Amino acid sequence: ARGAGGPRYRAPSHRFKGKPSYSFRGLAKVIDIIHDPGRTAPLAKILTENGLERMIIPAEGVKVGDKISLGEAQANIGNILPLSSAPKGAFVFAIEIHPGSGPKLCKSAGTKAIVVGQEENKVILQMPSTKFKDFNPNCLATIGVPAGGGRGDKPFLKAGQNFYKARARNKLCPRSSAVKMNPVDHPFGGHTKPGTPKTISRWA
Repeated sequence: ARGAGGPRYRAPSHRFKGKPSYSFRGLAKVIDIIHDPGRTAPLAKILTENGLERMIIPAEGVKVGDKISLGEAQANIGNILPLSSAPKGAFVFAIEIHPGSGPKLCKSAGTKAIVVGQEENKVILQMPSTKFKDFNPNCLATIGVPAGGGRGDKPFLKAGQNFYKARARNKLCPRSSAVKMNPVDHPFGGHTKPGTPKTISRWA
């Protein structure tokens, strides 16, 4: 129901910072790393050699001031390469589904695919689900693991924090059951069961 539904479900996309893309070539410099409420991983602002600003999902370990290369380059952490140039056994993320589609798969913090094999007309990746998937060798992907992978290590502890996390993307957070509330908060509160039915029959 998220999207163009009612206000309870409408995604607050005006707060989202932008969309990662591979629409540059050559070297680029990381000028800022920002939080995006619309995703679990951060976003890196990069400045290309042509003076254009672009957004990418940074790899774990990339920092402000680092240089990132897109195209035929070394398989260093953070560089963006065609899958045919990624070494066997390397971790990759932000993978294109077909050449030119832009980053589509494995964009959440801490997720990654593994390069399993390379053939003449396809590259085989093991996805986070452990399934194997074939890709065009010209599809671009970033070497490494998306930043922010430790987000699941710290528990939320409070239901309120989980509520605000869900609200940032207009996901419906589970509400407290009425029978779990205090008597001042709800007619069902204070007991394990209301005792007598409080609702009206549909056919009444």
